[in-house]
Amino acid sequence: MTVRPITPVILAGGSGTRLWPMSRKARAKQFLPLVTGRSMIAETLDRVTGPDFAAPMIVGGASQADALAAAAPVNATLMLEPAARNTAPAIALAALHAEADTPLLVMPSDQMIADRPAFEAAVAKAAALARDGWLVTFGIEPTGPETGYGYIRRGEAVGDLGYRVERFVEKPDRGTAQGFLDAGGYYWNGGIFLFTAGAYLEALETHAPDILAAAREAMNGAVADDNRVSSRLAAFQRAPSISIDYAVMEKADRVATVPAAMGWSDIGSWDALHELLAHDEAGNALGGDVVAIDTANSLVRSDGPLVATIGVSDLLVIASGDAVLVMPRGESQRVKEVIEALKDAPQGKDRL
Repeated sequence: MTVRPITPVILAGGSGTRLWPMSRKARAKQFLPLVTGRSMIAETLDRVTGPDFAAPMIVGGASQADALAAAAPVNATLMLEPAARNTAPAIALAALHAEADTPLLVMPSDQMIADRPAFEAAVAKAAALARDGWLVTFGIEPTGPETGYGYIRRGEAVGDLGYRVERFVEKPDRGTAQGFLDAGGYYWNGGIFLFTAGAYLEALETHAPDILAAAREAMNGAVADDNRVSSRLAAFQRAPSISIDYAVMEKADRVATVPAAMGWSDIGSWDALHELLAHDEAGNALGGDVVAIDTANSLVRSDGPLVATIGVSDLLVIASGDAVLVMPRGESQRVKEVIEALKDAPQGKDRL
């Protein structure tokens, strides 16, 4: 039997508001060069090239079609969503466009994976499980009691490839997260999946038929223009806005996890980026036109005006375009408060 190569499905519809002001609607997080000199989506696409992988599908908003096309390799297919409906409907579009027995590796476009050999080893195990009918999620080996991620509790082993998922756990408080680490057998839910297109569509038919019906109708009227596939707005809008975790993974029976210690980060905050970047002797991560004098343990980054700091420590200072963000380290999750304030301010939406 011929084994189909894995088709990467890159989810690129996010807006990345947690990294405001550099990440905005017009230039979302996946298009930013945050860690290396290349954009996050370029790094993601690079790690799914080679003989084991087919040409990628990139799923993103129709409003970002030109930016996605500029970032995509020439053989990529752009699956354009006419409206944002979260991950379960987005993945349904890709699954409907593929052959039923095609393994789909579903990945966000804006994550960092430092250990490529470990990633490839995990993909190989997950692909073997997927070809046996499992819906696979990658369990990220936790490095601390993180409260910003959901967790996966492993159950019985599935051969030497992975484990049946016993349960998914919502984002815990710190004490609960520490208990997970102490108990063992818990992983971060990194939002990376591998399954065949047919297995995913069958799971939707069972657990979320309204999503499948809306996606099918949207694809039945889709317009293909070269490598761009544009689905129908009215039909796709009828799909509930729900994640794959809630719609399928928490409900299906044959769900497995493959543990992976691969240097993963979703770079979900300015604090997380500070931890990833190289530091100077004072613990600073500096980027762009920056002068830091008597400054310690800070992230100072600018893609526009000169930023100078004197006599400060433990700060996050981000300057981009027409906005400057200043906040203490450890408080970066509060960026969402700025986003909410701007939504209600005169001309505030122009800065989102």
